[in-house]
Amino acid sequence: MNKELIEALNILEKEKDISKESLFEAIESNLVVAYKNNFNKADNVTVTMDRETGDFHIYSQKTVVEEVTDPVTQISLEEARKIKGTYELGDIVNIEIQSKDFGRIATQSAKNGILQKIREEERKSLYEQYYEKQNDIVTGIVQRINGKNISINLGKVDTVLVEKEQAPGEFFRPTERIKLYITEVKDNGRGPRIVVSRTHPGLVKRLFEQEVTEIQDGTVEIKSIAREAGSRTKMAVWSNNPDVDAVGACVGINGARVNAVVDELRNEKIDIVNWSENPAILIENALSPSKVVAVLADPDNKEALVVVPDFQLSLAIGKEGQNARLAAKLTGFKIDIKSESQAKEEGIQYVFDEEDYYDAEYYDDEYYDDEYYDDEYYDDETYDDEAYDDEDEDASDGKSEEKPE
Repeated sequence: MNKELIEALNILEKEKDISKESLFEAIESNLVVAYKNNFNKADNVTVTMDRETGDFHIYSQKTVVEEVTDPVTQISLEEARKIKGTYELGDIVNIEIQSKDFGRIATQSAKNGILQKIREEERKSLYEQYYEKQNDIVTGIVQRINGKNISINLGKVDTVLVEKEQAPGEFFRPTERIKLYITEVKDNGRGPRIVVSRTHPGLVKRLFEQEVTEIQDGTVEIKSIAREAGSRTKMAVWSNNPDVDAVGACVGINGARVNAVVDELRNEKIDIVNWSENPAILIENALSPSKVVAVLADPDNKEALVVVPDFQLSLAIGKEGQNARLAAKLTGFKIDIKSESQAKEEGIQYVFDEEDYYDAEYYDDEYYDDEYYDDEYYDDETYDDEAYDDEDEDASDGKSEEKPE
């Protein structure tokens, strides 16, 4: 029986992550309770339990007296000397009590107490396990769709992904495995209550930490994230090693790393930019893919005026202001965007870097298509260098072609 008890405790410790020592203590304390329920007193009882064999002993400590007035706590000198001949008045005698002598109610009470302790330890273990995962991601399995809420199984506990924590446009099917970000873990007395999210910026951060080894080893840091779940995310990264490109590390070869994150987020767009301690440079990077002519930043008031080329004003602002809004969240600055024409009309003075402005980087394929100026459009029929040269020579000599009759 004791061997089976030890095996049962080992299984509980392994499967439910409950400390075996706490279970031993629970058995000992509930045997004391059983003794009290049976004898109405427990001040003089001790319980010992062997952690290896499972053998336990219950001892009632009785004082040796001449005349017994309380048989639960006292023993006569004559009875004591039957146990050991050297006992004298006032000595303490340990009398072993057999648990089989306990009444049915006392035994049932002890059993219930042990089961209650097991449940408490299980809840405590689950709480501690998931509390450690707070602000981290876990994989859950969709159980069922309850209206606009989704029941998720996290392995040992269930949780609910409420509507406000779901990214717009996401749809899930039962048995589907999804990644979730744990925002909070509470102990409500019946087990851990886990709050999960698919919209939190931390989900994007943790996904990149899983995909990018340079982030895991600390070479690359994620400095800031701004997210509108289901639509677009901007992330600023910094490299502690000058030989490592932070953006390139996050993108991966042929975009493998960023694409893995995009797939998990159901094709949410992700812009990765370089972080800078210089607010002007950071704001310029944050407004990517729009190009910037000048940034006038006020670090004290956290405000910035940005001047962009006229033809890129709409790109800088973004659809429904999304690009500018995310850039503001990413940098922590209130950003006012104006085109060059607007800046000139309002008399705004700024430094204009002509070399950067007309750099080929600013005129990429999206806005400047070299194919439009190749020989396909300007062939010999429409653009003849020699013909134009001849006309120029004729004009300089004051000669004109003879009109046909």
